[in-house]
Amino acid sequence: VRLVESGGGLVQAGGSLRLSCVVSGSILSVFSPSTLAWYRQAPGKQRDLVATMTGGGQINIADSVKGRFTISKDNRRRATYLQMNNLQPEDTGVYYCNVLDRDTFNPSYSWGQGTQVTVSS
Repeated sequence: VRLVESGGGLVQAGGSLRLSCVVSGSILSVFSPSTLAWYRQAPGKQRDLVATMTGGGQINIADSVKGRFTISKDNRRRATYLQMNNLQPEDTGVYYCNVLDRDTFNPSYSWGQGTQVTVSS
């Protein structure tokens, strides 16, 4: 399985971006019930969890982005998306996706290359 993120870029504060992540090599029976996650890593900081979505559609969003970010998925495409609205400079970082282990809730796969989001003030 390979994680391929895309959709990042440079945007002004208040702008929006939609990130995509394809879980390449996953089969539907494994992907569909999985919990998907988006993380971000700001410069010089650790990678933090931003949003999760269970196979049943339950969504959890980090307090720092609640009301601005949302997560979705497309089982048929084996993809997850992060819609980011009203972006702020503190949202700058590299964004990664992963699939969470159902027992440990740790990331299941090796990290992809991520996608860079830069928000200018």
